[in-house]
Amino acid sequence: MAYTDHRTLRRVLRREMAGTIGLLTDEHDFRAMRRYRSFVFDDHAAYLKHVEALLRTRALQGSHTTLALFDPEEYTEFCRKTGLDPDSRTSRTRFTAEIAATGPTVLYEGQPLAELLPTLVDEAVRRTTWEYATTLLTRLGPCASCGEDLGRAAFARASRLLTRILDTAPPGDRHLVCSVSGPPETLIAVLHADDVAGRMELDEAEALEFTTVLAVGLATESPGGLVMRTSAPGTRDRIHGWRLRAHGLEPLTAGEVFDAYCTDAESGDLIPPESNVDYCEPPDLGEEGPGPDHHH
Repeated sequence: MAYTDHRTLRRVLRREMAGTIGLLTDEHDFRAMRRYRSFVFDDHAAYLKHVEALLRTRALQGSHTTLALFDPEEYTEFCRKTGLDPDSRTSRTRFTAEIAATGPTVLYEGQPLAELLPTLVDEAVRRTTWEYATTLLTRLGPCASCGEDLGRAAFARASRLLTRILDTAPPGDRHLVCSVSGPPETLIAVLHADDVAGRMELDEAEALEFTTVLAVGLATESPGGLVMRTSAPGTRDRIHGWRLRAHGLEPLTAGEVFDAYCTDAESGDLIPPESNVDYCEPPDLGEEGPGPDHHH
């Protein structure tokens, strides 16, 4: 009887333990891990099926599970720094615990794994974009004339601009995209602001990433733009746009917004306009740029 009670209590404890699975999302990363003898899988599709079956089993048992992106190159570097043997299940578990604490994760809530994979990859891309943009702002250093931190000043201005954009937008759900061109690649950030009973709700992490990318565009004067789409029940969607200029935003005309949305970026061919959509000049943000002698 006592033995049975112990087993029951241990099962209860297992259900209360949170778990993380380090997931190899694509074939290339999967092949990289096959060089380790302790990694017993030889087919990526079969590997994903086993992962999904494990997720379902843990969910039925009442266990909480998150997925983290397992990067073989980062794993190799982790093992080198920590002195662990990379050809070991224990080392992979240690690395998974590390990325669960410091990297992007996605909660499993019963959805198909095919839906979770792109979400996890998107989370990783967002985190990488934010970290790179933050590094760029940090490297700007102080202003030569007043000593103010240029990155911090650009972030503060980007925050004010984003607040004004959201405050002056028509009622409805807002979807914003900011892109900043530059080496080695274009930075893109997305922000969703939902209208819930007249109250705007947005994800704080998304807002931080969006503001950081916008700040990079303002501070570095790199080519870029910002577009916002507003949707509300019973009304036509409205699309506004701005160009990133030195430390500010320049509104696009309705015709320029139309051209941007109705032209293929790669081929230059015309794309039919969407139905039930208005391409509009944005509202006045009421923001004045810095003086000519002080550019931040």
